Amino acid sequence: MRIVNFAARCAAFAVLAAAAQAGEWTGELAVEGRLFPQTALGPEQERANISFSFEPEYYSDWQDGDQSFTFTPFFRLDHNDPDRTHLDIRELTWQKSAHDWELRVGIRKVFWGVTESQHLVDVINQTDFVENLDGEDKLGQPMVNFAWIQDWGTLDFFILPGFRDRTFPSAQGRPSFAVPVDFDNPQFESGRGRGHVDVAVRWSNNIGPWDIGLSHFAGTSRDPDFVPEMRPGGMVFVPRYDQIHQSGLDVQMTQGSWLWKAEVISRSGQRKQYFASTTGFEYTIGNVKNSGMDIGLLLEYNYDERGDLALTPFEDDIFFGARFALNDVQSTQVLAGAAVDRQTGATFVNVEASRRFGQSWTMELQYRGFVDIPETDRFLFGLRNDDYLQAEWAWHF
Repeated sequence: MRIVNFAARCAAFAVLAAAAQAGEWTGELAVEGRLFPQTALGPEQERANISFSFEPEYYSDWQDGDQSFTFTPFFRLDHNDPDRTHLDIRELTWQKSAHDWELRVGIRKVFWGVTESQHLVDVINQTDFVENLDGEDKLGQPMVNFAWIQDWGTLDFFILPGFRDRTFPSAQGRPSFAVPVDFDNPQFESGRGRGHVDVAVRWSNNIGPWDIGLSHFAGTSRDPDFVPEMRPGGMVFVPRYDQIHQSGLDVQMTQGSWLWKAEVISRSGQRKQYFASTTGFEYTIGNVKNSGMDIGLLLEYNYDERGDLALTPFEDDIFFGARFALNDVQSTQVLAGAAVDRQTGATFVNVEASRRFGQSWTMELQYRGFVDIPETDRFLFGLRNDDYLQAEWAWHF
């Protein structure tokens, strides 16, 4: 695991300060099981998998909350995939707050975006790909973040001194690509490699029914290109991380039961300059037949003008789904959806459900399915036999 020493040193003094304060530990301990109905494409892959995860969080604040310290490590132990067994620091952050500014130093996770099917504008943190295919899990990013808070909006400045490689499953892991990824020997456009210092800026504001964010990132792309190489054992993909400039817009408008959403980016430096967007809506039907249940209907369109050269499977896809919130004591929720390629019909199915038991336990179920994946789909074809059902039982403390 590579954690940049610079950010760790920047946060070290906060650890000493927090040690003298009355802090609190929370977190979760979970066991996860996965079942793959279909026979694997690789001889080393199995039909079932079990893993354990531990994510505690320590939080302390002082000076009436004007200063705080957060420490959140994450550990997973996987019985099949040695590369899914990993340790990361999700948060190691000191924060200082004032009337019109905030300063955060250390390792953090920052999320930008409003759409459901993918988050184009979310470029600060690297994806922890061995955790889940949906890209929602992120590695901690070393940073210095200064936020200037005014009536006209919040202006965030980021200095990002250090790069995190994307995680990938090993040959034993499922789901995984058909061609192995040599993630131990990545290529970098920058001569400084992982030591390149990236920068970013974002303005955000709420204007009436509108939530708006404008951002720009300059540095090492979190999305690798893949360079094919012939090795004695066969073909492998070598990740290549280019220097990019990405300008992004994320906007959401609330109009009664409607949420209108859009994420738009323009990126240069990764092959040719291109435009990509995700646009759509969510319509909520509240208290269906006086049951207390809310149903949200989702529809989004994903477009990437690179077409077949896109580094994502969602270059011309329609996503549709539904969100069910029972609003019961157990906080039962279900999200079900599918992304369909308009050209080939290839379909990625996603179902997520969660429910709380008592005060300290939760159960989460997930299903990932791949339907009618053509051989021309270089991202999803290797996953065509990797449909899986996942169950996670977690204790929260």
